[in-house]
Amino acid sequence: MKYFSIKKTLILVSILAIPGFLFFYLLPQFAKNRYKTLPIFGDKVVATTFHTVKGKKIPDTIYHTVQDFSLVNQENETINWVPLKDKIIVLNLFYKASPVKEINSNIQKIEEGYQRNPLIRFLSLSVNPKDNPSNLKAFADSLNAKPGKWDFLSGDTLRTYPFIRQSLLLDMIYHKQGGKDKFIYGNQILLIDNHRRIRGYYEATNAEALSKLDDEIKVLVAEDLRNIKDGR
Repeated sequence: MKYFSIKKTLILVSILAIPGFLFFYLLPQFAKNRYKTLPIFGDKVVATTFHTVKGKKIPDTIYHTVQDFSLVNQENETINWVPLKDKIIVLNLFYKASPVKEINSNIQKIEEGYQRNPLIRFLSLSVNPKDNPSNLKAFADSLNAKPGKWDFLSGDTLRTYPFIRQSLLLDMIYHKQGGKDKFIYGNQILLIDNHRRIRGYYEATNAEALSKLDDEIKVLVAEDLRNIKDGR
């Protein structure tokens, strides 16, 4: 009887030990494949240069990037890539008189979750040439937007419209109808990584898309940490 009890005990210990073995030795292997990378939007070409990751040479890829710009925010401060260097950018198009107020309130909810994270910056770019710091400041204040964290940008259409179409890869049409200005533009929020590459487009009024945006901001932060670890 004693022999039987010892045998049962050994079997039980073995059964209990197997999950621990699988967790500590096999899970890290699966975890490597569970890391999710976000797509990179726009044209891309394979370069003739290489970079090294853990001793392995990998061909460089030249991706579409958001080009240089110089616009002013609600405080009439110049905003360009200098203060945005190494930042993850959440960007959307808007205009102050837009009848769709839901977009800015949706972005406000997301921005509130990252107010203490210096890596994340929010930019709202006006498509209306009549918008300027004098009328955008009160608008930004109504959303509790702090300059340097959430900037409301404006500028001449000779700069903003080509930037929207060529860099942000969004549609932008301006025309007059019944004597009133009409703006047709991509109603999407962009996620831009710290290399100026577009990593996501999200419908600004879709709850599921906004939840995905929030998740993928965190993915980009994790990707950045992983690249630092890999020496990239």
